[in-house]
Amino acid sequence: MRSSIRLGRIAGVSVGLNISVLVIVVIIVFGLAFGRFPIAFPGSSPAVYLLAGTMTAVLFLASLLAHELAHAVMAKRYGIEVSGITLWLLGGVAELRGEPRTPGADLKIAAVGPATSLAAGVVFGVVTWLLSAVGGSPLLAGMFGYLAGVNVLLAFFNLIPAAPLDGGRVLRAALWSWWGDRVRAAVTAARAGRVFGYVLIALGLLQVVSGLGFQGLWLALIGMFLVNIASAEEQQTRLGAALHGIRTGDVMSDRLVTAEPGETVDGVIDRVVMRHRLSTYPLVDERGGFLGLVTLNRIRAVPPQARATTRLRDIACPPADVPGARPDEALTDLLPRMGGCSDGRAVALDPDGRLIGLITPSDISRTLQTVDLRAAEPYPAPRGADLAPRCPDQLTGRPGSGLTGSELSGSGRPAGPGPGAGHRDAA
Repeated sequence: MRSSIRLGRIAGVSVGLNISVLVIVVIIVFGLAFGRFPIAFPGSSPAVYLLAGTMTAVLFLASLLAHELAHAVMAKRYGIEVSGITLWLLGGVAELRGEPRTPGADLKIAAVGPATSLAAGVVFGVVTWLLSAVGGSPLLAGMFGYLAGVNVLLAFFNLIPAAPLDGGRVLRAALWSWWGDRVRAAVTAARAGRVFGYVLIALGLLQVVSGLGFQGLWLALIGMFLVNIASAEEQQTRLGAALHGIRTGDVMSDRLVTAEPGETVDGVIDRVVMRHRLSTYPLVDERGGFLGLVTLNRIRAVPPQARATTRLRDIACPPADVPGARPDEALTDLLPRMGGCSDGRAVALDPDGRLIGLITPSDISRTLQTVDLRAAEPYPAPRGADLAPRCPDQLTGRPGSGLTGSELSGSGRPAGPGPGAGHRDAA
């Protein structure tokens, strides 16, 4: 889930908004300003109701952000990199670049989100009580009462034992501790999430066809979201298990066709693109230092009339944005990072920053096709958290997913795989 609007950094974590979050904001503002508030608290002007609805929507988003920040801060305490937090249509996503290494860490990272939502609900509830006790504005008390109820509801919804909700993460941690097998636990939690998603879809459609209201469409949408993400998580878990023990050096291509940053797009098309069946062209200097990455997609994006004057450096993905790895690094550690402007590619570098290999989706695909041919299973299936089940969407063929691995509330959790794991939540 990509951020359309960057809000800055909080607790060292990048925070942003996806443009789709405006949909839920509009629903909350107009639903409260022209529906709930005028009926429950009559006597105010439309402008006052609109202001109250807007303030409620902003505080709601703030509570979602607090939920995701709790996941992120706890994950960082256990050494897991957090690439960012994005608030979107169905809640929030905390993108975690890795997985907990123990059931206890998994449990704490998952449970802290609902605990934060519950705490927010209690705080809003106390404010509501205080405003009522001192004779404050009924509308203002109603705002905080609404926020208290929504946060408590989100906390309990996220604790349903079905991935990618936080409760699914709790279930995974419990089964992992009980069975001693993280893969089996993760697959079970994902399947529970898929079943729960189908139940929500059925209930939503039943509500629509029975004439109880079109709110069922929202329920069905959340159900479809859960089914898709749970299915992706199971697939990614199995992928991580299949690739466990394989190193980057076992997969990378070391026969490279490179280019110079100053070469024109026309030049590289004539010299390389039309002569080699390749789609990735690393840029290097005279000593082999890595300077960027150009892909066939980036070359095709240059208008024909500009190809003679456009230099490769002008269209390359910068070195800082290309995932780098050591040949001895576990492939499952690299996969969550293979996204962004590099189109699912990564590079292998030596300690001096010289290019020694390239890892592409084709390399990963071939590895998957041949992994079961390895003699005597040299890489036993993982039983602990040394497995990173997330992989880039480019490698799975799935569109970016929105859960980070634990939620769906207005918060809830992951990596998707989008790249990386994450905690995704749905409002």
